[in-house]
Amino acid sequence: MQGQQHKDKNVKNNDRNLAWRFWFTVPLYPYGRRQTLRREVLKDTIWTFDQIQGILYVTVPIRMTVVKLETGGLLVYAPVAPTLECLGLMQELVAAHGEVKYIVLPTVSGLEHKVFVGPFARQFPTAQVYIAPDQWSFPVNLPLSWLGFPMNRTHRLPADSRQTPFADEFDYAQLGPIDLGIGPFEEVVFFHRRSRTLLVADTVLSVPETPPAIVQLDPFPLLFHARDSALEVVEDTEANRRKGWQRIALFSFYFRPSALDTVNWRSTLQNALKSPDRSKKSYFGLFPFHWKESWQRSFAALRGNGRLFVAPILQTLILNRASKETIDWANQVAQWDFQRVIPCHFSAPIEATPDQFRQAFRFLEMSTEEPREFPTYDLRLPDQDFELLRAIEQELNRFKITPPRR
Repeated sequence: MQGQQHKDKNVKNNDRNLAWRFWFTVPLYPYGRRQTLRREVLKDTIWTFDQIQGILYVTVPIRMTVVKLETGGLLVYAPVAPTLECLGLMQELVAAHGEVKYIVLPTVSGLEHKVFVGPFARQFPTAQVYIAPDQWSFPVNLPLSWLGFPMNRTHRLPADSRQTPFADEFDYAQLGPIDLGIGPFEEVVFFHRRSRTLLVADTVLSVPETPPAIVQLDPFPLLFHARDSALEVVEDTEANRRKGWQRIALFSFYFRPSALDTVNWRSTLQNALKSPDRSKKSYFGLFPFHWKESWQRSFAALRGNGRLFVAPILQTLILNRASKETIDWANQVAQWDFQRVIPCHFSAPIEATPDQFRQAFRFLEMSTEEPREFPTYDLRLPDQDFELLRAIEQELNRFKITPPRR
């Protein structure tokens, strides 16, 4: 059934089936225990596999997309953690539609994507692995095999998509490499012609008003951020889950949105001693946040009625280092006749047109001197929410860590 959220009935939800034993390589919540939700986007053609990741209970979806090839078999875009539960859901697709033929890593800087490719590929030993070409590691560039990519079946994506074995079904376009000083940013988006679907990693996304299903499997982070103080006990209700989710979204995009004040440490410690929950899970009652009444307006401006947009960190610290190249790339992608977009984070699938995709990059063509207010819907995000990101940018420029804007 289209749109069905599915967990394998034969795979029990115990710790062994959810275990991810390499969590320490990128130590993000929920660490060594990851649940997976599979959704059928297009019947017998496209499926998404969602897990969660986060820091300080700022948990958001991370997504793998699986596409059935017309000649039989599967292509996997941006693998997630291959837990036993995830592999059980994959094996159902393999049994029905054929083996995994191709595994694609579409980014060079996203550790949260890169770390899963090697372990996932080892579970499908006949699959060919295709990676964004300019892979790097810090502080030393290591050989691909040292980064976990399987030898003899790992290939860099060629500049011309017609040189790949899946060229009959997919086009792709590479953004970058964009020099960031310590290493480049690069992303490869795939267009599946038969289903008119665009697969992207991080360049565009859309934020839902309510928490995604995968996030609701573990409601504790939602309720943690729904509190207004350390002294508050929050009931598990739909309204509180939605409140926590919207604040998580603001945290994840801006780090310190304008609607957030931090509480001084003296008050934080005093409140922690009075907190009704001083468990380790609740950080011993520490809650150094105070949300202004305007936080809902900030979220409404961020969401923009569910439009496609570019994440603030990419707007401020990355894509503006190569504005012309990014615009040229966006123009190239917008020539494809897609009707839906599946990003690796937040909402998916998103019903969107090439024009809406192109509009997401208008921030590179707009004057930074024009005021940004709190509109219900706007192509640009409110300037006041960028304060911390712009301060980070200034420090990076001052110490010449990253190249200037161009």
